[in-house]
Amino acid sequence: MWEGFRAEDLATPAASRNNPERVWNWYHWRRDLVLRAAPNPAHRTLADMEDGGMLGCVITQNVDGLHQRAGSRRVIELHGNLHRCRCTRCSDRRPLEDEARGVVMCRRCGSPARPDIVWFGEMLPEDAWNEAFAASVACRAMLVIGTSGSVYPAAGLCEVAASPRPGGRARIITVNPEATELDHLADVHLRARAGQVLPRLLQELEALRATG
Repeated sequence: MWEGFRAEDLATPAASRNNPERVWNWYHWRRDLVLRAAPNPAHRTLADMEDGGMLGCVITQNVDGLHQRAGSRRVIELHGNLHRCRCTRCSDRRPLEDEARGVVMCRRCGSPARPDIVWFGEMLPEDAWNEAFAASVACRAMLVIGTSGSVYPAAGLCEVAASPRPGGRARIITVNPEATELDHLADVHLRARAGQVLPRLLQELEALRATG
């Protein structure tokens, strides 16, 4: 809750049109919280796995940018990013300045901008979805981390990876303290917090690589 408003009341195109200052103030507040946060061991381990050639990309529904701050380079953001804005007229995208406050205006055409976030009722960005879909088709294994598996179409990427294909389906590993709606697709369930189990998983992978 933020000043009596729910996310469902604010994260919509209609809310942005009707009261852009309120919507922007909420996003500035959220962004300030994120900027005070730090990547956790799970974020850092995924970046280390990419550096070691064990991970092709991170597909995320998160909008906080913590994967990039941890060092991940190929991050596919299905729901956008809190640290960017997008013009409502010319669609120009650019990073938000650290000191941004109030309604942000497009630096290219002067029109009002909006947070570069996928809001309720909106489609996922086509370029991000196509990249995520292609990665899911091509992968040999997929880590499904910290998600209930109930939000589509993102959850459908696990089904894409697990679908039969020439050479065999991808192996699915779920990492979550609780059961998920994707568990029926998983070959391995790791019932633990990501920050606890992923560093151990990386150690095991490195040990296997060392022994050939």
